[in-house]
Amino acid sequence: MDLSVRYLALDLANPLVASAGPLTADLDQLRRLEDAGIAAAVLPSLFEEQIEHLELEFHRLLEYQTESFAESLTHFPACDAPTSLPEDYLRKVEAARQAVDIPLIASLNGHSSGGWTRYAKFLESAGADALELNIYFVPTDPAMDAAAVESRYEALVATVAQAVDIPVAVKIGAQFSALPNFCQRLWHAGAAGLVLFNRYLEPDIDLASLEYRPDLVLSRRHELRTVLRWIAILRDQVDCSLAATSGIQRAEDMVRALLAGADVAMVTTAFLRHGPAYAARLLEELRTWLAEGDYESVAQMRGSMSRANCRDPSALERANYMQALARYTAQFGR
Repeated sequence: MDLSVRYLALDLANPLVASAGPLTADLDQLRRLEDAGIAAAVLPSLFEEQIEHLELEFHRLLEYQTESFAESLTHFPACDAPTSLPEDYLRKVEAARQAVDIPLIASLNGHSSGGWTRYAKFLESAGADALELNIYFVPTDPAMDAAAVESRYEALVATVAQAVDIPVAVKIGAQFSALPNFCQRLWHAGAAGLVLFNRYLEPDIDLASLEYRPDLVLSRRHELRTVLRWIAILRDQVDCSLAATSGIQRAEDMVRALLAGADVAMVTTAFLRHGPAYAARLLEELRTWLAEGDYESVAQMRGSMSRANCRDPSALERANYMQALARYTAQFGR
């Protein structure tokens, strides 16, 4: 059974990828994931806030007490911005590259251009085989329209993609009014792949302190449905890699994602719940499903239920809404 796939111009042994999380941050767990059969891993993100903190501290240090003597300003040396990553993060990337043989995808998490280009180059030099831009921007200004938001993403992707020689994937949310158009623009801007979808963390209200607090909730299987719909729609409209993430916890979830047109299935929650060895079980069950369906390879079944290939494309559109209402009306109207 041929499980091999191609993702971000990388030849992978199978479509199972460990997405960013605590397990890919730990070298022992990363090795266990590799031993269990994952084809690639996304490393935890370097956050834009870390970059900004580094640069602010750099300038604060340079300007310390420069106003004490007027003469000091004329002798103040011209220095470039810092040209190294936070040392601990860079060491982790390099150590991960030495620890495993599978492709490693570094991740940058932020919302503005900032120092992303410079840091993307450092991640490339540290041994990353690809980059994943995890763009997390929450527009709160009513003066900023949807076009401005999308242009911001597009410009960021173009800037980073032009700065590095390794492929760049973009992880986005589903909250865009014209997703196919937006994804095409990201592809034309240089995105080698799209990761669908980002699970934005929503704050909760603490009733005791009357403060907003972060609340991390692990993904659930029903979240895959939104991913399936849009991968099926996008598969034949963008000529770039597509990764399904959020809600993939069983082998049948991975099968559904591949049928819709995903190149890879990214998993975090299932590994946290069941351990790295669970990857071997997922792959064995994938082989079993392919054999029972008389498939010889993943490539043979990939995208066979995309919008262009499925028997009823309207099921991915408004007709799906009407069919669901009719089904439940009939069931509960008895």
